[in-house]
Amino acid sequence: MTLRSLDPRAPWVISTHDLGRRPGSMLQITRTLPAPAEIGVDMIGVPRGTDVELEIRLEAVMEGVLVTGTARTPLRGECARCLEPVISETEVGFQELFFYSAEDAAEGDSILDGELLDLEPTFRDAVVLTLPLSPVCSEDCTGLCVECGIRLADAEPDHKHEVIDARWAKLQGLIPEHNNDQES
Repeated sequence: MTLRSLDPRAPWVISTHDLGRRPGSMLQITRTLPAPAEIGVDMIGVPRGTDVELEIRLEAVMEGVLVTGTARTPLRGECARCLEPVISETEVGFQELFFYSAEDAAEGDSILDGELLDLEPTFRDAVVLTLPLSPVCSEDCTGLCVECGIRLADAEPDHKHEVIDARWAKLQGLIPEHNNDQES
């Protein structure tokens, strides 16, 4: 429950002025906003500044303003198996109650700053919770060869390496190889 002064010109700050405080009143808003910085996990995330399409509904309730909505945003990252680029899109739903006053709110609850609310933390939490920890370029991605690092999807179908047991490796050069073309 942190109180701070919000900038009404910030893209993710929404004014509830047109909603009023009469319980039961509702306002629907559709906006396209730039994605904030650093939304993601190690392998995938939302690129900063890309368009986020928002459809939100603001409802006045006794305690504050209930915000319900969906956000559609592009995702960029790399495949956890083959390290190829992963480009996709996600749609997340979210709901948050912004309390009118700090007295009504518990620790960690969102509070209105006058008639303003900051939707960025709600959006950030909703997106990060839906991101895969190990994204893949396709479900049947075979990954990389553990011996040479080549992408197995690009390799020959019979791609393999002769593996010599390390315990016998020193004996490899002691016996000369026989050529089948020569007679013994």
